Amino acid sequence: MAASRGPAHPRGGDWLSVGEVARRSGLAVSALHFYEARGLIRSERSAGNQRRYPRAVLRRVALIKVAQRAGIPLAEIAQALATLPQDKVPTRADWRRLSHQWRAELDARIERLVRLRDQLDGCIGCGCLSLRECPLRNPGDVLGRQGPGARRLEPG
Repeated sequence: MAASRGPAHPRGGDWLSVGEVARRSGLAVSALHFYEARGLIRSERSAGNQRRYPRAVLRRVALIKVAQRAGIPLAEIAQALATLPQDKVPTRADWRRLSHQWRAELDARIERLVRLRDQLDGCIGCGCLSLRECPLRNPGDVLGRQGPGARRLEPG
């Protein structure tokens, strides 16, 4: 969401410069601009055409960082944040609702990682590199069912 041009805002209390938000959030100014371009946060322009952020942006930025740390893709974070008012500090209830939305995916990811960890013990050092038998590279020999010849196992 691009910065909107609006009336001048009070210099004090409710509005922060991009530098203030960067300093208080620990993020680079470029990261704030990136989040703004992605519609995660918004700013308005002062009479001097400088970005001004509502104070509530600090909580939104914290929420974004926590969600990213949990491995939530930015697109999903954006969808979740779209359900919250822009100028209001997200509440504990808001965070609880958002985290419950992500819980099933996080649980599934944890389960996949635990399975991977447990399979690594049996695979590392075996030297087989078998595309037919390796449960990590080709579980269930799915690619073998597509016929003979090389198959791309992972994109790129």
